[in-house]
Amino acid sequence: MKKIGETTRFTRTKDIDNPVRGILRLVCEAMMEKGYNPVDQIVGYLASGDPTYVTSYNSARNLLTRLDRDEILEEIVESYIESIVNEEE
Repeated sequence: MKKIGETTRFTRTKDIDNPVRGILRLVCEAMMEKGYNPVDQIVGYLASGDPTYVTSYNSARNLLTRLDRDEILEEIVESYIESIVNEEE
């Protein structure tokens, strides 16, 4: 039984726990809905820093540009390396 005044714990989902991953997911979904290839568009944005590579549909551009490009690269590389390591196991 919970005591009065005790703090309730909240367990977050994977995307909430990792906001970069969640934002990338939303941005990719928005780009696919508009008919864009998310890989091409995100690579263009990361290489150039030009936010017009990302659609403004569903606030995707606004969300993505809130993140530092290094954070985005780190998340993408980390995810890719994890998939390689898990593939070999």
